[in-house]
Amino acid sequence: RGRMSGAEEARASQSEGIDEAAVAGLANAVGRADREAVLEWLAPLHPADQAALLHALSYDERRQAVALGAEVLEPETLNWLDGDVRDEVVDALGPKAAAAALSELESDDAVEIIEDLAEEDRTAILLEMGPAERAQVEQALSYPEYTAARLVKRDNVVVPDFWTVGQTIDYCRDHGESLPEEFWDILIVDPKMRPVGQVHVAEVLRSRRDVTMRSLRLKEQVLIEAITDQEEVARIFRRHGLNSAPVVDAAGRLMGVVTLDDILEVVEEEAEDDLLRLGGVIDSDRYAGAWRTTLNRLPWLAINIVTALIASMVIGRFEESIDKLTALAVLMPMVASMGGNAATQALTVTVRALAVGGLGRREAWRLLAKEGLVGLLNGSAFFVIAVATAFLWFWQGELALVFGIAMFLNLVVAGVVGAAIPIGLNRLKLDPAIASTAFVTTTTDVVGFLTFLGLATILLL
Repeated sequence: RGRMSGAEEARASQSEGIDEAAVAGLANAVGRADREAVLEWLAPLHPADQAALLHALSYDERRQAVALGAEVLEPETLNWLDGDVRDEVVDALGPKAAAAALSELESDDAVEIIEDLAEEDRTAILLEMGPAERAQVEQALSYPEYTAARLVKRDNVVVPDFWTVGQTIDYCRDHGESLPEEFWDILIVDPKMRPVGQVHVAEVLRSRRDVTMRSLRLKEQVLIEAITDQEEVARIFRRHGLNSAPVVDAAGRLMGVVTLDDILEVVEEEAEDDLLRLGGVIDSDRYAGAWRTTLNRLPWLAINIVTALIASMVIGRFEESIDKLTALAVLMPMVASMGGNAATQALTVTVRALAVGGLGRREAWRLLAKEGLVGLLNGSAFFVIAVATAFLWFWQGELALVFGIAMFLNLVVAGVVGAAIPIGLNRLKLDPAIASTAFVTTTTDVVGFLTFLGLATILLL
């Protein structure tokens, strides 16, 4: 080809990031149905880079690439794929190959992938999995989504508390093939499979062979119930500074362990989800088709048009005032815009506080009071700025005063409602990240238009 081979270029791209040449090369190989070339492009890559290449292909190219290069696709590649793309790849692999790949993953990763599949695809894949792997996945799926049970790693080293250090070491040597590839802690349980503690491997290796496991210096243990919400699990990890924690069922029996890397993913996903929901979109919009993306966004836009209609109705009540004094039409968007921006600032702080779990009843009142004070101070500052701006613009003192008062009142209201609305929605068990923006912006628009146009009508006209 007069340049590097596909494998050489793929290796180069691994260190420099996936570039257009790699994407074009793989797409060309797929277009020619050249299986050897597809393998040459994919085989040398890290799972994350394999996923990046698959993301860059079109729908048809991606399915063909999977069909031709399935044997060199790493199971971990599935972990790096966007949800919609991953579903396509799993479907292209087929139940048998998908089950084989999922069986190679850690149990919590396999559960995360399988839970998002259609019921028919999920059932077909579970039937192809081995009995042990299938039982683990089915147990996790029996619990609600976004709970600790869905995050559990079941591939752990677990020994009874009456074993000695020597028995534990011999067990690990004799059963090396069935143990996790990497582990740092050994879990200790009583005869009823209830966690007694956990100990670092280094502590075991430093101890005499005749010492019992229960008598070792055990790490601090915080037990997490299987039905605990994953956001609460993240808060527990943060509060106690944990690297891992055992998860128990309703009877207190050990199910497995949640580790810090899972919690980091939870925090990242929750933060990203809240950010996207504030804008009325979801993560899958990036790779979903135009029709599905449209359906995802329509409800949000429908809510916004209703809230905008409310603000428009307020303006309509003052149509005669606007006709008589056109300066009102020039200035009123500034009142609404400033209120909306101020409310968004308070809203962002409050939603974040709710997300990290640091907002009890007292903290909520304290935050409300603080945001009200901030609104008061900002309103005072912008009262002066608004009066000066309007006076220098239109040379009408009464109009400038009305504009300043409306700006002041709207900024005070914005600070309070920006904090109060997400707190209220949270108390009602509604997601404040989804619904707060529409309510907050509508409130500030209505208050801004009502105060400005109402005062102008009373004092000027």
